[in-house]
Amino acid sequence: MFATVGVGFYGLAVFLRPLQDENGWSNAAVSGATGLYFSVSGLTGFAVGPLIDRKGPVRFMVGGVLLVGVSGILLSLVGELWQLYAVYLLQAVAFGLSGSVAVNSVMSRWFITKRAKAMSISSTGVSLGGVILSPVGTWLVERGGVALAALFMGSLVLIVGLPIVWTVIVWDPAEVGLEPDGGAPDPKVDRANLGDDVQRRVWSRAEASRTRAFWTILIAFVLVLLAQTGFLLHQIAFLTDRLGSANAAALALSTTAFGSIVARFALGQVADRLDKRLMSAALFVVQGSAVLGLLVFDNRIITYALVMIVGFTIGNVYMMQTLLVAEIFGLVSMGTVFGVISLAAQIGSGLGPFAVGWIEDATGNYTLPFVLGASLTLLSGLIILFAQPPKRLPVAQAAQATVAAR
Repeated sequence: MFATVGVGFYGLAVFLRPLQDENGWSNAAVSGATGLYFSVSGLTGFAVGPLIDRKGPVRFMVGGVLLVGVSGILLSLVGELWQLYAVYLLQAVAFGLSGSVAVNSVMSRWFITKRAKAMSISSTGVSLGGVILSPVGTWLVERGGVALAALFMGSLVLIVGLPIVWTVIVWDPAEVGLEPDGGAPDPKVDRANLGDDVQRRVWSRAEASRTRAFWTILIAFVLVLLAQTGFLLHQIAFLTDRLGSANAAALALSTTAFGSIVARFALGQVADRLDKRLMSAALFVVQGSAVLGLLVFDNRIITYALVMIVGFTIGNVYMMQTLLVAEIFGLVSMGTVFGVISLAAQIGSGLGPFAVGWIEDATGNYTLPFVLGASLTLLSGLIILFAQPPKRLPVAQAAQATVAAR
């Protein structure tokens, strides 16, 4: 996750402004390629989700990590706008194969009552990618342009990520004679939604789409990730002028990622015992308020403080999306249901950077797009409160579903 997401996600922010400056492309043109990236990666996750539930994610992760590295290297050769779109299209497919649907399917099977704690630790790799690779990538761009930075970051994925996925990852603990949670579920956790009748219930996409929980989760996270991704991928461009240099802006993005590590790890220690809806709503309100604060306070120290507060929320937002889906729809249908919600969220994530870039081109600054994004984030905090779990199956049906799933 450090290598793949560090390059496949945070790399988009590192390259956004340099691609414009080196090639004379508009903000909207480069942001459009970024929007394509998120949409196609979501479609890929949607397509492979049911296959992951049936066959496991490892083969998809191997192919995905390989292609993330190759496409990263190919970015070093881009000189025409159509080439940028082609490379981002390839990287999007790669990220869809190796990203959240596959990774969360692994984590959901290995951990049930300790799921939040486990995800908070494993997802540290995502944030470390931002902490380390954002300033490294920006430094390399200054030394040798996009070509040098892309060549380095693409190679890093192949050297670090591919051996781990190929030789270490196991989909299901039963494959190596182990049980979820190490065979010792946390006795402090309310197991109402973590028993076999919920976790091993088989859901089709049609059945899931007929529940209120499905639609409230989907809509809330589409809105919040549209705003969050739009802000994150334009953060370096937005702060370069305010802070005086790209390096200072990259440091701010690293601060955001560092805040994500601290807060996600802290929240992960207690999240298994708390209401995920209330936690999500609180995160959304904090994030929207912090973005609005960045527009109000033009001060270096306050800027770094506010981007860290945004960081406190970003990793936990992704974690809450996964935890809500896994807790409500169970582990055996995780790829099937999460693939749909992830698709919608990824389309929102793709629209966010493009919309921010387009509005910034039209208005000449980031004020209006960030105000709109913060407003959507606050609205999503209200919507997520309605994500009530669907009715549980009768005992007999639950037993049949458990046997069928196993």
